[in-house]
Amino acid sequence: MRVLSGIQPSGLLHIGNYFGAVRQFVRLQEAGNECFYFLANYHALTSLQSKQEMERLTWHLAAGYLALGIDPERSVFFVQSDVPQTTELCWILNCVTPVALMEKGTSYKDKVARGLPANMGLFDYPVLQAADIVIYDADLVPVGADQKQHVEMTRDIAAKFNRVFGEEALVLPDAQIVPEVAIVPGIDGQKMSKSYDNTIEIFQTDKRTKKRCAQIVTDSTPLEEPKDPEKCNVFALLKLFATGEELKEIAGKYRAGGYGYGHAKQRLAELINEQFAEARYRYAELEKNPNEVRDILREGGRKAREAAERTMQRVRSAAGVVRHH
Repeated sequence: MRVLSGIQPSGLLHIGNYFGAVRQFVRLQEAGNECFYFLANYHALTSLQSKQEMERLTWHLAAGYLALGIDPERSVFFVQSDVPQTTELCWILNCVTPVALMEKGTSYKDKVARGLPANMGLFDYPVLQAADIVIYDADLVPVGADQKQHVEMTRDIAAKFNRVFGEEALVLPDAQIVPEVAIVPGIDGQKMSKSYDNTIEIFQTDKRTKKRCAQIVTDSTPLEEPKDPEKCNVFALLKLFATGEELKEIAGKYRAGGYGYGHAKQRLAELINEQFAEARYRYAELEKNPNEVRDILREGGRKAREAAERTMQRVRSAAGVVRHH
């Protein structure tokens, strides 16, 4: 099974990224799938337009994924812009994609409603995403429920290309919906997102993690009073890290009273620091040798280009686009 997914270098990695994406990517890799994972820097250009930030965040994301378990010996790990065939395919797909299909994009509407400028990159995002997917003959695309429409649009666009040119040049992918555990609450109770500035970053010091956990919003129930764990943001995050036995114990303390939110926040910080200690160590080692990350991306880009070129040979042939060199 060939699996493909990408993530934008538009912010620092946080625990929502881990449970919502990275953990699944590592599991798919370990299950023996042929995995293609890329850093979607072209997509990030729709909202991130700072050279320094783009370079910094692309390296951070690459090092973070490697530290969290992406293995370049078992997965093709690369940067989107290292595969020029992708933008070539995007243009060809644009020429068969109805404008009406793009106008149905809920992600575009949502982002514009949140105040992002309505640039053409944002509008055309699903076509580039379709090119990202079909150029590697991906069978499966792991996504959150809010991204399912983009995979459906990819299938529509690829099927339209195949119909227009009368050849089955493009593979139609399937979406794999990531489980609901992927919805991780931020420190304010909303979905954890860099857009809301409510994240708990993975690659931070123990002290900074403890401070961030202390900022989680809770109600004003006094320490001695009983509390409902199922209505608490801290407990919702504890569910991601604590064992079932410990969770049951903490829930009992909530309901009995005499257990403050501060106690729960402290335990959460300890669990987060324990869980990511090894990844933080690996990340720090990569920081000492940043060229190791660049070398891995360079080799991943080479492998990705080879796979992309095989698809583009079929696409160019089907469309009658001849290269005279």
